[in-house]
Amino acid sequence: MKALSRRTLLSLPLALAAAASLPAHALRYEDQDFPDTLSLGGSTLALNGAGKRQVAIYPLYLAALYLPQKSATPDAIYAQDGPKRLELRITIPLVKDVSTQEFVKAINKGVGRNCTEAEKAAVAERVKAFNDAITEVGRVKKGDLLRIDYLPAQGGTVLSVNGKTWGKPIAGQDFFTAFLKVFLGDKPTDAKLRAGLLGQPGA
Repeated sequence: MKALSRRTLLSLPLALAAAASLPAHALRYEDQDFPDTLSLGGSTLALNGAGKRQVAIYPLYLAALYLPQKSATPDAIYAQDGPKRLELRITIPLVKDVSTQEFVKAINKGVGRNCTEAEKAAVAERVKAFNDAITEVGRVKKGDLLRIDYLPAQGGTVLSVNGKTWGKPIAGQDFFTAFLKVFLGDKPTDAKLRAGLLGQPGA
């Protein structure tokens, strides 16, 4: 076998570094890549699943759920401690945008349908504070990225849009659970989206 040339040897570190910078695996969904893992709040989270929310003929957003451990049932997801992330990638057409009041309506409706009276009473003021933060965003358009991160070490649930944080952290895992129930509860916003976030095949 021929010895490697000096040029080949010199290029190897660069090639290895480039390969190391790429994600090891990613889920390809609706022409977008979702990494299998990510770092958040000092923890490594795994992609639990991804799905699509469509309103009428328009795809509104793609969603991905990241957890400390993959889980197939909502109750197991709610029970997990540590950081979690729900990511929304807005996919409406370039010529359109949408008011964030649509998200406020969906959250209020989802919490109302999927939480007990005691749970609703406990998180009511925090749901209002979170909705106030979303309202301040105003409108979102195709390409915008919303991240709703549960970061217990940083005070709770944090909303960011395109990397900018809106509002203050919302305290309590019970709030983040109530928020997740909008998507994963028995009466979710979208049944196919729920199945996708739970990692169910064919969703």
